[in-house]
Amino acid sequence: MPSRSSPASGPSSPWDGEFARYFGERAHSLRSTAYLLCGDWHRAEDLAQAALLKLYLAWPRLARHDALDAYARKIVLRTFLAENRRSRWKRERLTDAPPDVPAPAAETEHDQLIQQALAALAPRQRAVLVLRYFEDLSVEETAAALGCRTGTVKSQAARGLATLRARLGPHFEALPVPGGR
Repeated sequence: MPSRSSPASGPSSPWDGEFARYFGERAHSLRSTAYLLCGDWHRAEDLAQAALLKLYLAWPRLARHDALDAYARKIVLRTFLAENRRSRWKRERLTDAPPDVPAPAAETEHDQLIQQALAALAPRQRAVLVLRYFEDLSVEETAAALGCRTGTVKSQAARGLATLRARLGPHFEALPVPGGR
């Protein structure tokens, strides 16, 4: 009877090593993008893991490994948007005891302001702003990631920035926006 290799005994497919390298190099970045989208580190970890699982399953079929970052970011984004389309009550479970709340990460006041303001945006506007200004993607790249037209990206960005300006007031001008756009 042939023996099967266990996950602990090493790679079980020819692409495992290549994927493991990619995972090690990019998991943190994907998790950071997910955090900017959802505002919760635990949920961001779940989004990044779900995206990396989907990427692993598609790995053998991917012809262009030079475009992996864009593809992985698109998976994170689509997973986030799909979660937000589901009814909120399906995600929440009532219990008789309050959940354990982890100690907050050492965030600056600036980070907290940005995260609170981003959380107030509609998911699609938030996605546009994260991709455009935090991931520093062009309008065209953002449109491709979201599967929409460039005009939609521009209008969503304008509406999102207007909402941020209204929410942050005088703090908005002091915020350093990557790319200065």
